[in-house]
Amino acid sequence: MPLKAWLAAGVLALAVLALAQEGVDPREEAKRQKQLLLETAGILPTELIVEQGKELFNRKGPSGKTMAECDFGLGKGVLEGAAARLPRYFLDTNRVEDLDGRIVTCMTRVQGFKPEQVKRPEVVAVAFYIASFSTGKPIQVRLLFPQERELYALGEKLFYARSGSRDIGCATCHVTYVGRRAGVLPYADVLGKDKSWTHWPAYRYSNDQIWTMQDRIRACYGNIAHPQPDLYSLPILALELFLAYSNNGAVVEEWPAFVR
Repeated sequence: MPLKAWLAAGVLALAVLALAQEGVDPREEAKRQKQLLLETAGILPTELIVEQGKELFNRKGPSGKTMAECDFGLGKGVLEGAAARLPRYFLDTNRVEDLDGRIVTCMTRVQGFKPEQVKRPEVVAVAFYIASFSTGKPIQVRLLFPQERELYALGEKLFYARSGSRDIGCATCHVTYVGRRAGVLPYADVLGKDKSWTHWPAYRYSNDQIWTMQDRIRACYGNIAHPQPDLYSLPILALELFLAYSNNGAVVEEWPAFVR
């Protein structure tokens, strides 16, 4: 059977099993599902996406340059540990950027792609590739520039804000009700010992999707019946900076991760 067919079969099997799982530790279950997929397909979706991201990273743009000419915070082409230091302020754009946004900047300013030519799946694939160089690295996000401090303050407000018809917000699930259950999924502690912020970017086996933190935040807003912020928007970036700074010192176990 072709690899894609094996992978599709494996993903389908995992999706069915995921629906049947209740009362299990999500991390242990992710390990079991990961092993099952390896045995079924012989390869993980994260490996495929990282390889795709590598090809895109080394692809020349209209300017004739590859992404190796881009600075992701530690110098041109330096990827080791770069993702673990984002979001951060960049002098060349005069704004704070996360990994997704910096990739877009690289593709448009350095590689010469027009904004409408930047495809979201390609941004995500490159994010997976760059993030893979931060596995085992500690989160090191700073608040040195006024722009970083202002964005952090906004992110903190957004995280603890309660609004909407349900009168809930980020902290309702990720602080107040940590350890309790909603449906079949336990709430994750994004500020404490679990450090679940470091799980993203990741492949979600329960719905066969690849997400960066931007996608995760948008999904959270949808889950609490709030309008979803646009990709690359200020609210998403502010929340990312707040969460990243709150997780300083946490070691990235695996990027991209394999999660439920």
